[in-house]
Amino acid sequence: MSQTHSNPELEALAASRWRVAAALTACTLVSYFGFILLVAFNKPLMGQQLVPGLSVGILLGALVILAAWGFTGIYVVWANNRYDRALEKLRR
Repeated sequence: MSQTHSNPELEALAASRWRVAAALTACTLVSYFGFILLVAFNKPLMGQQLVPGLSVGILLGALVILAAWGFTGIYVVWANNRYDRALEKLRR
């Protein structure tokens, strides 16, 4: 049995990290595949011009990229503020 399995606080911290990562990964996948499904099945919507030179598809594509950065940022902030501090506390 490894040392990880013998420490319930460390196991809880690892489970917490897994839940946060899984939730953010799911959010990223939903936004990405939602965009891809719109491209595949609703081309008239995606081709609709909002302003000259900017279609709904281009705007949503940019928003998918920004959302991925945002989800990554959320994870980094969470990891820096909670996970790393809790891990450092457990190491002492």
